Amino acid sequence: MSAPLTPPPPPHERSARDVWQPPSDGQAAAMTPHAGRTGHAEYPRHGWWHEQDGPGMKAEIREAAVTAVAVALGGALLGVLWWWLAPRVPLVGDVVGGSWVVYLKDSEGEQGIGVDGTFSLLALGFGAVSALAVFLVRRRGGVPLVVALAVGGLLGSVLAWRLGVWLGPASDVIAQARSVGKGVTFDAPLKLSAKGALLAWPFAALVLHLGLTGLFGPRDPEQFPAGTYEVPGA
Repeated sequence: MSAPLTPPPPPHERSARDVWQPPSDGQAAAMTPHAGRTGHAEYPRHGWWHEQDGPGMKAEIREAAVTAVAVALGGALLGVLWWWLAPRVPLVGDVVGGSWVVYLKDSEGEQGIGVDGTFSLLALGFGAVSALAVFLVRRRGGVPLVVALAVGGLLGSVLAWRLGVWLGPASDVIAQARSVGKGVTFDAPLKLSAKGALLAWPFAALVLHLGLTGLFGPRDPEQFPAGTYEVPGA
């Protein structure tokens, strides 16, 4: 036979903390310190509803467009450096059966690979520099900025490729062979055989920018202010 359960105390004998009471105005203000005009809670630098959370989508798109153009214009410098630093591929002309033909002077040479390698290394360096510059100018990141960085890097690579080819020797090697004479060495046109090198700039820019943002970018604070809560009946 079990002992009878102790009945709950009368209402007038219960402690004040066992009775639920609506929070006072001061407590309500402390729980929601950033209540907006529209009645939605706000937290510093968090959520689309906060006025200080960012410049807005339109402003971000404008900044992204400016970033893409600025990064793409850097391709002009990359093209000049590629034309200047890339190794030259020697060619030689000959007359066979009354027609001009052009041969590689060194059939086992690696100058062609060096041309692609030079472009790739320069593009990687430009990607790192552009990512660092964009991060230092605007540390907040964002999808539009990342897309602009990738698009600008790709456009800059294409611009550098076309500019380097234009600055290099003429593409009509038969005419060059005729102008220099039979058996005389001349430079081949600047050519990018590995088109995948065009992706080196945007790839390096994205990887480095995401890494910098993850390591040194701003952190969003906690959504709710830290505090202690007393459990009723404890």
